[in-house]
Amino acid sequence: MVMVTGEGDSAIAETPWVIPVGDGHFRLDNIPFYAYGISLGDILEATPDGDDPRPHVRRVVTKSGNRTLRVIADEGASRVPQSLLDDLISLGCSYTGATPRYICINIPPIVPLDAVVAVLDKSKLRWEHADPTYEQLHPE
Repeated sequence: MVMVTGEGDSAIAETPWVIPVGDGHFRLDNIPFYAYGISLGDILEATPDGDDPRPHVRRVVTKSGNRTLRVIADEGASRVPQSLLDDLISLGCSYTGATPRYICINIPPIVPLDAVVAVLDKSKLRWEHADPTYEQLHPE
């Protein structure tokens, strides 16, 4: 287990699944729920932090090529529609749910990001770029 923390006072800590690959490096083995800038399969460097013996992520060593998006169903909805999830799977994506209303999507390198964005835009649900972030995609 490693710790990933965001920035600022309201940062959320996350303990994603990882596989040790040696020398303080770990391969991310799940789609992150809250962290930005990391995706499934990335190699992360993590070391203990002060009195906390758990390794904390310091940097991304190698990007896997996967990308991460997140979708949240509207208030009052019980879940993200299965039809949307089926559309994402048909494009070659995978997903995991933090809750039935909050879904994290993995986009493999061979799947065009624009195709996934088009499906999500059509859904009219709220979604975000997590890796790369919107700011990384649109620096202007």
